[in-house]
Amino acid sequence: MIDIPRLTQRKTLLPFARIASAALMLSTASAQTTPAFGPSNPFYAPSTLTYQAPPFDKIKDSDYQPAIEAGMTQQLEEIRVISDNPAPPTFENTLVAMEKSGALFQRAMAAFDAVSGANTNPTLQKIEEAEAPRLAAHNDAIYLDSHLFARVAAIYQQRDSLKLDPESQRLLEITYKKFVHAGAKLSDSDKATLKKLNEEESTLSNAFKNKLLAATREAAYFTADKDALAGLTDAQISAAAQAAKARNQQGFLIPLQNTTQQPSLVSLSNRGTRQALFENSWLRAVRGGDNDTRNTIARMAQLRAEKAKLLGFPTYAAWKLENQMAKTPEAALKFMNDLVPPATANALQEGKDIQAAIDAEKSGFQLQPWDWNFYADQVRKARYDLDEAQIRPYFELNNVLQNGVFYAANQLYGLTFKERKDIPVYHPDVRVFEVFEADGKPLALWYCDYFKRDNKNGGAWMSEFVPQSHLLGTLPVVYNVANLPKPVEGGPALITFTDVVTMFHEFGHALHGMFADARYPSLSGTSVARDFVEFPSQFNEHWASYPAVFKNYAKHYKTGEPMPAELAAKIQKAQTFNQGYALTELLGAAQLDMQWHTLPASAPLQNPDVFEKEALEKTHLALNAVPPRYRSTYFSHIWANGYAAGYYAYLWSEMLDDDAYQWFVDHGGMTRPNGDRFRQMVLSRGNTEDLAEMYKAWLGAEPSVQPMLKYRGLAPSGSSL
Repeated sequence: MIDIPRLTQRKTLLPFARIASAALMLSTASAQTTPAFGPSNPFYAPSTLTYQAPPFDKIKDSDYQPAIEAGMTQQLEEIRVISDNPAPPTFENTLVAMEKSGALFQRAMAAFDAVSGANTNPTLQKIEEAEAPRLAAHNDAIYLDSHLFARVAAIYQQRDSLKLDPESQRLLEITYKKFVHAGAKLSDSDKATLKKLNEEESTLSNAFKNKLLAATREAAYFTADKDALAGLTDAQISAAAQAAKARNQQGFLIPLQNTTQQPSLVSLSNRGTRQALFENSWLRAVRGGDNDTRNTIARMAQLRAEKAKLLGFPTYAAWKLENQMAKTPEAALKFMNDLVPPATANALQEGKDIQAAIDAEKSGFQLQPWDWNFYADQVRKARYDLDEAQIRPYFELNNVLQNGVFYAANQLYGLTFKERKDIPVYHPDVRVFEVFEADGKPLALWYCDYFKRDNKNGGAWMSEFVPQSHLLGTLPVVYNVANLPKPVEGGPALITFTDVVTMFHEFGHALHGMFADARYPSLSGTSVARDFVEFPSQFNEHWASYPAVFKNYAKHYKTGEPMPAELAAKIQKAQTFNQGYALTELLGAAQLDMQWHTLPASAPLQNPDVFEKEALEKTHLALNAVPPRYRSTYFSHIWANGYAAGYYAYLWSEMLDDDAYQWFVDHGGMTRPNGDRFRQMVLSRGNTEDLAEMYKAWLGAEPSVQPMLKYRGLAPSGSSL
């Protein structure tokens, strides 16, 4: 799940068989305090809007909780009927019935998940806090139901004689393994312990999310001195003034992005300002007080280790990776460890080049992390004669969307898009498009919410309001969210090339959801392993710089003139610049994730500051000037968004996506036959077949790491994986 090309935060909400991300159990206490649920609630019946899109014009904050709780009560009753069915268990009366359950919950929770993530407020946050332990409890009520599991297990034991079609066979295998993975084989006493661990973890995860949102807002850089912003463009300074005004402050404010490094550090020429902005980012959640996350993450890591031990695994990572492509933490660690030497060697050389640029100015200081991006840009200018200020006017957001993102999808897959201003949205910034096949047949609805807001979680992600399913008769309704800088009112939304690639990345996730062609909702679209789900999105990034696509959208926002060929060539030539740094900061974050989640249950409660330092030293990634992309204390991917022991997935998927793009290059590039073949054999298949075999069948070979090293500009360090 990418705020820059390979690092997008992504959330996916799952219906019944997708219930791991959220579930809810009605309690007496909540029933007494929650408004009654009835026909006046907009979630009471399926939406009458096209594609069953959420009726946001009718939904009030007070509608969510009663709908979710009623939906969970309804689903528990549906599951009870399946579990207590006196008839012998069959695929239809058990597996298919489970797939059909939870419709009301899915409607309500899909909308709530979107709004609470992208447009939250104190009311929604209170709902999240109240429901967090119930979400975990309801999930356990289903997956730890011994009677229900007995039915699933009985069918699974007969799988060879049932003669199911391949997709149904896959559903049976996935569902059985999901129950076992969740603890269905534990004793009753161990199940009771597991339920308590899950409830506490869910509560802490939600607390982390809310603490981080507040900490990030509070750590925004503020100054009353315009000179402190030297180096920023007039438009960026105006945006900073507008951001301050929005908070009733007189001066200039730069909100923080979710990552360690901040976009403005490329341009700010005042070193004191750079240091202050960087330190605001680095220290955002370690300042003591209510929004300090250190105690929260230390306890979460401990809880996860205890949970893994209870489930029979040495570490949480071993449990988590059991059903991923990597299979074991050892495999993921080896993959990352093999990348460390070439990545850090390049980063150290890049650092020397930057230090030389600093010394040439006779500045008299040693390179620090807040200097890197500013002086790296100076080195890039000198080496490639390339200036960010020259580039940005050619990347106006709407033009990039229409003539870049949409154009590439049309050329590869024949899609066309029509904006639907009649579909209600949850915020005025949100836009909606209907997506059509080449023959004009409706395919999906797609929402985009691109601009940063203080009440929006950091990063960028994709999710869905309605999942595709032939069983349920639904077409996909998906959305992308990002945190791109909002222009001053009436001004053009000029973005960086990194932002351009983020748009392509998130739309790659959207295509994965929109092209879904599965019978069962739990196997549809992006319901795949974490270390596969980033493959379609990262693959789609490549088209941002593909010559035919690039020249179609890289046009000056004032004149409409295409970017001069000489300037475009410079961008292409500079693509491998600073890749040592980029890969090292990514590896730093991925290794922090894995080190936290390979702690055994016997390990004491950790001091996050000490643990982080020792983890980076242990993995040979403790480079002072190259901090990890995310510090543990604001690493929302792993503490709040489902990427625990899974952040390596961005790198694993990068191997797959670069190898896939190389296949396109070797077979004629961007052509409809190539796009249609990729759609048919990969993007439409969801989780309906073994993912490794699916990839191999499409590629015609095992994946190789060599294209990844090539596109990263790194020396070869191995061959096939």
